[in-house]
Amino acid sequence: MGLLSLLRSLKRDEREARILVLGLDNAGKTTILKALSEEDITQIMPTQGFNIKSLVKEGFKLNVWDIGGQSTIRPYWRNYFEHTNGLVFVIDSADRNRLVESNQELQQLLEDDKLAGVPTLIFANKQDLLQALPADEISDTMNLHLIRDRPWCIMASSAKTGEGLQEGMEWLVQTIQK
Repeated sequence: MGLLSLLRSLKRDEREARILVLGLDNAGKTTILKALSEEDITQIMPTQGFNIKSLVKEGFKLNVWDIGGQSTIRPYWRNYFEHTNGLVFVIDSADRNRLVESNQELQQLLEDDKLAGVPTLIFANKQDLLQALPADEISDTMNLHLIRDRPWCIMASSAKTGEGLQEGMEWLVQTIQK
């Protein structure tokens, strides 16, 4: 079932969903958002605040908020939690040195009351790179199996090739509408 089919199946009063895209700087958040919007991904600049994209398909709208991941911006992430229906956390699978930092940030997000129970999709991004860790290894390293207070999924992805993006978003939309 494609993303469009899932969007069509949303109830009339649920024609909008607010999706928050977070992760460390250089994880690929903006590239993923542009790839999902079918925009050019060859010229991406670091996000100095936030980007908002509305993915509209036949009257259905996903409001996707891409918030910068620099350490100076992360304390402000909390300002965007209100009314979030789905969380996408992006990890640079090829940056082993920052996996602990990614895990710390994700754990802080999962502990926040404003995001309690919010379905969480974790993109193990940059799988097109040779040094990328597989999604299952990232899941094990980050002890994701301990997440029990919400539906979650880790998806191997590449914003550059498009691998896993559609499948991940389909999972998220399906889960939000349950």
